[in-house]
Amino acid sequence: MRESHFWTLIQAEFGSANAGVIASSLELPGLNTTAQDALAQGIDPRAVWAAVCDLHDIPPQQRLGKDIEPRDTGTL
Repeated sequence: MRESHFWTLIQAEFGSANAGVIASSLELPGLNTTAQDALAQGIDPRAVWAAVCDLHDIPPQQRLGKDIEPRDTGTL
């Protein structure tokens, strides 16, 4: 997972306004740091996202983000 995908997921789950607050202020269990600091330290964004999900009891089926309908390109 790229860091940009982490930010997409956290914003989709918590909203743009709350994502930054959550990432910068809540200490994540197991990582003993905030999400923002963990990413700055080079911790895998997938591990950071998993810790955010665990902290907030996000169910497994919701952790990959919202399904986006494919675009209709008019070709088969």
